Parts: sequence; structure tokens; C-alpha cells
Amino acid sequence: MPPSLAGSAGPAGRTVLDRDRALLWHPYGSLEAGARYSVHGAEGPFVDLVAPGAERPQRVLDGMSSWWSVVHGYRNPVLDAALRAQIDRFSHVMFGGLTHAPAVELAERLVEVTPQGLDHVFLADSGSVSVEVALKLAVQYQRARGRERGRFLALRGAYHGDTTGAMSVCDPVGGMHADFASLLAPQVFAPQPPAPSGDAAVDDAACAAWEAEVSELLDRHGAELAGIIVEPVFQGAGAMRAYLPRALRFLREAADRLDAVFITDEIATGFGRTGTAFACEQAGIVPDVMCVGKALTGGYLTLAALLCSGPVAEVISRSSYAALMHGPTFMANPLACAVAAASVDLLFGRVGGAEVAAPEGAAPSSAWYEAVPRLEAGLRAGLAPAASLEGVAEVAVTGGIGVVRTRGPVDVDVCTRIAAEHGVWLRPFRDAIYTMPPYLSTEEGLARITGAMVAAAAAHEPVEEDA
Repeated sequence: MPPSLAGSAGPAGRTVLDRDRALLWHPYGSLEAGARYSVHGAEGPFVDLVAPGAERPQRVLDGMSSWWSVVHGYRNPVLDAALRAQIDRFSHVMFGGLTHAPAVELAERLVEVTPQGLDHVFLADSGSVSVEVALKLAVQYQRARGRERGRFLALRGAYHGDTTGAMSVCDPVGGMHADFASLLAPQVFAPQPPAPSGDAAVDDAACAAWEAEVSELLDRHGAELAGIIVEPVFQGAGAMRAYLPRALRFLREAADRLDAVFITDEIATGFGRTGTAFACEQAGIVPDVMCVGKALTGGYLTLAALLCSGPVAEVISRSSYAALMHGPTFMANPLACAVAAASVDLLFGRVGGAEVAAPEGAAPSSAWYEAVPRLEAGLRAGLAPAASLEGVAEVAVTGGIGVVRTRGPVDVDVCTRIAAEHGVWLRPFRDAIYTMPPYLSTEEGLARITGAMVAAAAAHEPVEEDA
């Protein structure tokens, strides 16, 4: 018997939403809350949502790119074809002692498109797992050097994932994991780097003060540090905030002085989202280790990758370990690797013409270097009216990321409902009404997304924070 349509009645006349609430947890949600909509279908930048009691779906623009991953849109013909072709060969084999063309071809592409010097690839199940592997790699590097270093310097406002090691390098106070403090390794946290002010003199003074404060931390803890881990230039789910590239250069130089492994978490920022292929390029630096994910498969399957420099990899390879000590069951899944290789080709403009015929309402190309300037221009123009709203503290645009920061936390239900009424799916959190639109968003689509954000912000009532 085929599955029920998203909004139709299932067993005993109960809808998918009803059945969901009886069974499923959702991300950072309670059983009682459940989902607000079910999904009937999706194509291009659009998702068909079914609200409680609705008789038919509502087609809305996905302003979230399904948590920043579906950059090429839904049912992309190139990604569909890559997945189907690999299904016809084989769906999975263990990666221990075996290899296959999709993994090798993806690794070759990643080494080619990432900053020069990142020559070795570890394929992981998810972004969070790639961070776990990066932390373990840094500890192994230090032990290979004859040093027992196990701590990491991270930034306030950081978010690196929900697994145990990744949680330990997320903001321990303002982050989402304070309840698990007793479980987590104690790390060293530097203050958030200064955000761009638009005034070079102000930026220089703020960065100098920040560097002095971080230097004191490094003087106290440098000998304990296995590595330094940062989200380059833009902090994602922990802050939704850009910072000055100069700070990234300072941390890279500090890692060099300390012989600490410098790790950039490009899971959210990579593949063009901030305006360069990888955000670290804005500071003119190359990390020792880079983690990528999200857009890697275009949202089709879960996959992430860790890229490592030759010198760091060689130190580990010459050690008593020799091996990088991690090995997931589904490592280098062939289906995920095949679709990821096709996604990278789309991102860097290696596929075109009739192969990528765009659905109605979608731009013809999702190559990042064509898409992100269009997104940035549309977001700047469309979000400008929000700056004058009483409940808005800040409007910020970084590449293909638009943020309306409110005075006090938003009402997620109200914002989501208003956005849906404007034909847009948004999922705000804390004090951020934000968008990371699909790369194939058109000017008209961006105007709709930003209009929904401004309307949601206009409905926000300022809340004074407790002193």
C-alpha cells in the first residue's frame, strides 16, 4: 500500500501531522510541539506545505534551503541523474579495505576546488562527525609530536554540531548545550571577534583590543592547545554574525606559533555562501584542516568531508598510530559521494546547458560565483526597510546570508505563520529572522523572501532583556 499523501488521512483518519505528534521528536523540540506543517512535494526553490486542516498544499519559497543545504533546489535533474546512475551500480559497500570510483572522484574534486595544500580527504557521515574527526586528528598530531595536548581554543558564539566533541567547542554559555557541561571537555574560549562596522579606524581599534585579549589567553593556555577551531568570517547557528577577516589571520598566525592544528569549520560557509568559494579565502589564509558539508550533496544525502594539509597528515602517518583513528559504517557511501560530486560540478559551473534546465521560478544556474552576488544584491535591497522598524536592532547581509536581528527573542510561531502567509518558509531562532536562500533563487523570489522577513519583523514586539 503506498504511503499517505502529506496532508491526507492515514490510519483511522489521522493525518500525517497527527501521527507525527504521537511518535516523533523534531530538532530541539518537544513531543508536544511536533511539526507545524507536513510536506507534500518540492521542486526547484519551492516546497509544498500542508497546514493543519488544509485540503490542499500551499507552494512556498524555501528561504532556509532546508537548513542551508539545498542550494541547487529540489528535484535537480543533474543530482537526480547522478543518484539514479549510482543506484544502478551499487548502493553501498564498506570503506574498510575497499574503495570505489564515486569516493575517489569526489575527493579529487574537493582537493581541486579547496585552497591549495589541502591534499587529503576523510569522508564523514555528517558535519558534526567531520568536526569530531578534526578534533581527534589534532590530538593525534600532538601525540605524534610527543606532546600531550588535548584542549582547543574556540570562539564565543560558536556552533560546531551536536555530538559530544563538537558540543565542547560550542559556546558554553550562550549556546544550546549548557545542560551537558558535565559531559564535555573543558575548552578555552576567546571572545567573539569584532563585527565589521563600516569604519576602518573603528575596525582596527576593535580588532587590536580583541587581539590583546586573545593574546593573554594564548599566553596562559597555549601549551595546552591541540588546535584552534573556528567558523571563518561568519558564525552560524550559534550567533548568525559576521566578523572581521583580520581576526582569522591573527588566529592562523597564533596556531603557527604554537604548532596547534588550525581547523576551519566551513560546513555552513563553504561553497560560496559568504561571497568567496570558501570563507577562509577572505582572510587570505589556508587552514591545516577544513570541514565541509551541507551544500556538499545539495541536500540529497547526509555527507561531509574533512580536508587535511600534507604536512599534518604526514606527521600522523609517521607516528606509532600511522592511522587516523575513525571509521564510520557508512563512510564514503557511494550514493552520497556520487551526488556530492555532481553537486560540486554544479557549484563550480562544470555542468550546463540542457542538463540543468531550470524549473519555473528558478534561476538557470546555481554556480556559486553567479548566484551569490545576485543573492547579496537582492537581500541588501529587500531587507533595507527593516532597519527602520522599532523592533529591529540590526540588519546584516554577508554574501548569500541575510539577517534581521530583533530586540529580544522572536516568536517563532508568529514569524513562521506570517512568512507562510507571504508564500515563504522561514525558521527563525532566538533574535534572528534570517535567510540562506537557494542559489537558484531569482530576483522575484528574493523580493518575496525579504518581504516576508520584513513583515515578520514588523510584527515583532520589542522585548527588554533581563538585566
